[in-house]
Amino acid sequence: MHNPGAAAPGRPPEDARPLAGSVGGRRVWRIGCGDVVNRDRCLTVLVERNKVVLVGPPGETAVLTTGQLGQLRAALREAAEQAER
Repeated sequence: MHNPGAAAPGRPPEDARPLAGSVGGRRVWRIGCGDVVNRDRCLTVLVERNKVVLVGPPGETAVLTTGQLGQLRAALREAAEQAER
């Protein structure tokens, strides 16, 4: 039986992948998270010149689930590879 939310072998499930896009010609990853009172927030990872920039929710604490932590790990890995080019 096919599970539409299941990942292909060797790939993380859909909800464990960061949302990636590009802004102004640079790659940007957005990872959903929460804050300490369980409001929806977002972490943003981007590459500025040859540096990886991690932007958290303004004045907030980012609380991540295991899946969101996997998203952040993947985004940081990709951003680091991009920054090294």
